[in-house]
Amino acid sequence: MKKYLLKMIGIMLILGAFINIYKENNNKHYIEITVTQINLASANIRNEEEMRAKMVVYEGLTLNELSEKLDKVLKSDLAGYGRYISEVSLERNVDPIVATSILLHETGCMWKCSYLARVKYNVGGMRGRNGYMKFDSMEEGIRAFVGNLQKNYYEKGLTTPELMNKKYAENPNWHKNVNYYVKLIKAS
Repeated sequence: MKKYLLKMIGIMLILGAFINIYKENNNKHYIEITVTQINLASANIRNEEEMRAKMVVYEGLTLNELSEKLDKVLKSDLAGYGRYISEVSLERNVDPIVATSILLHETGCMWKCSYLARVKYNVGGMRGRNGYMKFDSMEEGIRAFVGNLQKNYYEKGLTTPELMNKKYAENPNWHKNVNYYVKLIKAS
């Protein structure tokens, strides 16, 4: 499936397709694909990678703009991971700003990352049978965290911090803390 999607994106890039991902009021995502003729030279775009970076991928933002927005709040051990979080979240149909907001709340990486994030690369407070899970790299931890959001929340219709709250956290005000970061990121 992933190879098929990558191949389709490549074809759309060649055709000059623009992909926009939107959220409706009920937080369901839909994709709009617009195909236009583009002369890469006249658009001052040198290659497919640069074209991909200039496509609108999230609420009017390009991948570069979204990544930069996330990087503004990611500090400590997560500094510079905005693009990776953006790409993995969009690939998994998870809202990248909500994912980053949960990640910030769980790790404290807006300042200094928690022990779990720094030593175990566990950015979501995920637990296994023997306690908190440990990952081999930050990328692996981020991918597992976003995968957890996709499988256990988004696929079950729990797409906002309010809807996730009961299942994700014992604290009934968890969603308020996460929404603080959502607003902070969107305002940056």
